[in-house]
Amino acid sequence: MNFNKIIECVPNFSEGRDADKVEQIVGCFRGVEGVKLLDYSLDKDHNRSVVTVAGEPEAVKNAVIKAVGVAQTLIDLTKHEGQHPRMGATDVVPFIPVKNVSDDEANALAKEVGEAIARDYNIPIFFYERSASAAHRENLADIRKGQFEGMAEKMKDEKWRPDCGPSYPHPTAGVTAVGFRAPLVAFNVNLDTPNLDIATAIAKKVRHIGGGLRYCKAMGVDLADRKQTQVSMNLTDFNKTPIYFAVELVRVEARRYGVNVVGCEVVGLVPQKALIDCAEYYLQLENFSPSQVLETKMTE
Repeated sequence: MNFNKIIECVPNFSEGRDADKVEQIVGCFRGVEGVKLLDYSLDKDHNRSVVTVAGEPEAVKNAVIKAVGVAQTLIDLTKHEGQHPRMGATDVVPFIPVKNVSDDEANALAKEVGEAIARDYNIPIFFYERSASAAHRENLADIRKGQFEGMAEKMKDEKWRPDCGPSYPHPTAGVTAVGFRAPLVAFNVNLDTPNLDIATAIAKKVRHIGGGLRYCKAMGVDLADRKQTQVSMNLTDFNKTPIYFAVELVRVEARRYGVNVVGCEVVGLVPQKALIDCAEYYLQLENFSPSQVLETKMTE
């Protein structure tokens, strides 16, 4: 990706079951000059798609705005069901500076995208994370609380008026959060129990708000087709809360219920260092350096 400036964007769309709809949304990023489609995934249990793109800031901005418009026409939240909390057809649009993009530039880009979405599609926008206009708007979970169904009542409170756009949710596309943030790892741990109460109890112990890991957000998810449950996590700083911290704490908490970890999954893309840290921990490597990774050496 030979761009002078690179910004990454990981928009989340509230559709993970209709592949045709997702393909139409993802099509906004295919073959676009200055934009590279890196990854996208559908999750039918969450009923959610996560798309990862990167490229030149202006090109990424325009492609994202177009994709939000397509999502608005295709996704009707009044008919949406899924395990993952959601408040918008395009639920959240995070930007992550990668190369030669300052925090100020990333913040300005997020604000431009939010304002364009509000203007072009009549969707209210909350700026979150490092773009938040107030401390109580930094945490996405706080903004999303009440979800699509409760957002109209919530937004009557002056504290929860949107940063731009109408003061009421779009009737089918809801509300969207936009902002810039540091890289995070979306990581899930699957359990050999269909009891959602157990997965939720473990998630509450693991996440920071429950007294767990500082840079971990977590919730329990029902994997009904597999007769399993899941602790679904966002690790917002994988350097300070590594993946293996989260896995091992879930494993410890699961023991009290006689439950086992049966698998893990990464959602979207993950920084190489996050996986190297896990290999170093579980293999008990001594004096290991990332420069010993073949692919790293070849790209130096």
